[in-house]
Amino acid sequence: MKPKKPVVNATMKDVAVQANVSTATVSRALMNPDKVSQSTRNRVEQAAMEVGYLPHSLGRNIKRSESRTILVIVPDICDPFFSEIIRGIEVTAASQGYLVLIGDCAHQNQQEKTFIDLIITKQIDGMLLLGSRLPFDASKEEQRNLPPMVMANEFAPELELPTVHIDNLTAAFNAVYYLQELGHKRIACIAGPEEMPLCHYRLQGYVQALRRNGIVVDPHYIARGDFTYEAGAAALAQLIALPEPPTAIFCHSDVMALGALSQAKRSGLKVPEELSIMGFDDIALSQFCDPPLTTVAQPRFDIGREAMLLLLDNINGQNVSSGSRLLDCDLIERGSTAAPGSRK
Repeated sequence: MKPKKPVVNATMKDVAVQANVSTATVSRALMNPDKVSQSTRNRVEQAAMEVGYLPHSLGRNIKRSESRTILVIVPDICDPFFSEIIRGIEVTAASQGYLVLIGDCAHQNQQEKTFIDLIITKQIDGMLLLGSRLPFDASKEEQRNLPPMVMANEFAPELELPTVHIDNLTAAFNAVYYLQELGHKRIACIAGPEEMPLCHYRLQGYVQALRRNGIVVDPHYIARGDFTYEAGAAALAQLIALPEPPTAIFCHSDVMALGALSQAKRSGLKVPEELSIMGFDDIALSQFCDPPLTTVAQPRFDIGREAMLLLLDNINGQNVSSGSRLLDCDLIERGSTAAPGSRK
């Protein structure tokens, strides 16, 4: 097979095509080499170098040595939600003499090669996942040969990792119940991406709160967004255009709630007199918008700290079982919610 020219931002799939093997075989050969034959390993490594997936200087049989470095995988570094979690991680890591590297997963194909390089060249001692997915393909068997990993913020049972997060279902239930206690019956939801587990739990909390009070769930009252300001604004425009628009909105994030708040003002709606808006996360900006945002406050610094402590225990050989470590959250009442039809 003729060597290909190096592929810009090469991926595991490019290596598989060049070596004429599956992506699973590529993953196994690079991260779990004892599970493949020497000839397959050589072919995969050669293909990886030809397409630019691995540096040509990469040596084989690199001995593991302590790097005192942790890799944190962030779904989107631009999302302000993650700032306090990362601060909790970094403060805790620094106190134990560890350096933190941040990997942004927003453009996964571009970063995959970098993450693999760090792992197979033994440049990191452990990984913290702030999302629900690994940034590369790896089977459960192959995951056992990766550096120690812990999840923070998300909960994905299929990964079988220790994780630190809040009870998203109960938090969402309490948020919607609070709106019901104010007197709202037409409550809509601006939900996050369907594939994210935490969005699934928050949506279930919304649905359960409505059903508990005998309210039929109207699918038209559920809009989807991607945790951006623009998505919140677009979802709000969609919801208030309904023949019978909602009087309250429960948002899966403060960022989308702030987008919805901006759109409400552009549409001439008074918040909270004509429309109540509730967020989720309690990012710093939620206190300083007009009106300040009612929201569910997550202990983001504590999530980062506790996840880092769990990872350090794992790195140091302590037995860390998989499963959830739940932290408490609080409902923060501010000026964006009120009884329907109220006047200041």
